[in-house]
Amino acid sequence: MIPISQPLIGEMEEKLVLEVLRSGHLVQGPMVEEFEESIREIVGTRNAVAVNNGTSALIASLLAHGIGAGDEVITSPFTFVATLNAILLVGATPRFVDIGDDFNMDPGLLGDAIGPATQAVLPVHLYGCPADMQGIEAAVRGTGIVLVEDAAQALGAVDVDRPAGSFGTGCFSFYATKNITTGEGGAVTTDDDQAAAAVRIIRNQGQRAQYEYERPGFNFRMTELQAALGVAQLTRLHDVLEARRANAHALAEGLAGIEGLIPPSEPPGRRHVFHQFTVRVTRDARMTRDALLEFLRARDVGCAVYYPRPVFDYDCFRRDPRVGEPRTPVADRLSGEVLSLPVHPQLREVDLERIVETVRAALA
Repeated sequence: MIPISQPLIGEMEEKLVLEVLRSGHLVQGPMVEEFEESIREIVGTRNAVAVNNGTSALIASLLAHGIGAGDEVITSPFTFVATLNAILLVGATPRFVDIGDDFNMDPGLLGDAIGPATQAVLPVHLYGCPADMQGIEAAVRGTGIVLVEDAAQALGAVDVDRPAGSFGTGCFSFYATKNITTGEGGAVTTDDDQAAAAVRIIRNQGQRAQYEYERPGFNFRMTELQAALGVAQLTRLHDVLEARRANAHALAEGLAGIEGLIPPSEPPGRRHVFHQFTVRVTRDARMTRDALLEFLRARDVGCAVYYPRPVFDYDCFRRDPRVGEPRTPVADRLSGEVLSLPVHPQLREVDLERIVETVRAALA
């Protein structure tokens, strides 16, 4: 089986984890600080605050900016559920702006969605492709609306020379399948010192220091063990991303020209880091998306659908009056077409060839 994802764990990860275990300092110590400094340098912001996962990063960021009941947060309908969960869990109301062919929020539709209750826009850099942040920034300029970026899948992605996570308050995930992993883990990046200070307090049960409580908070702390994995992983970030981009290029080239199959592309001025290599299987293809998925899996080529429907299109969210009845025709259509293929750095040339040959056997 060619797996769709495969964590790359080496000797340095083992060495640093053992150092932490032997130190006896397991939570919120020097390894977390080193990890935060590395993230800060990569994203180019004044602050990086490590947390226990990407969902916590989203929740803490919204709370740090004072987002809550009565506020509206505009986001993408095509994303992992954590994006919507964070908005609902802080008490805010989600509003959805449809996506473009890059799978990200369409900035051309954003202006019409902004209303008097809009307090934040939460774009998603899906699959590792940065959203059109230049267009999104232009739409909110002068409004006082906060930008919170769901960059969970996009560490190292760039839009016109600016890294994802540097346009507003960036939220990253380091889950096991991400390009860089800490097993579970996340980070918040920002140039807003006040927001960063608030996130540090929120992650630590609302404490600025022991028993100095300033607000209700959570235990969103990252462990030293998680950070040790992350510090080691980040030393290979450049090589990991270049390998993913090279694999994506080889797959796109090999899959070009198949009727009904649209490989992903890199929009001009943006640097895609290919957390996922997601093709579209349109109605012109010889078989449906779901039939292709079964065809590939039967031949030991890992693949998956991220995501099978717009994020709000589940009964638990439809029942929430804050969600309403969104109209997102592009997200509706693309969610029925997307299929992700392996693109991780441990693929060999023979694996890439087999992926291409198997897809072509089904569709070409």
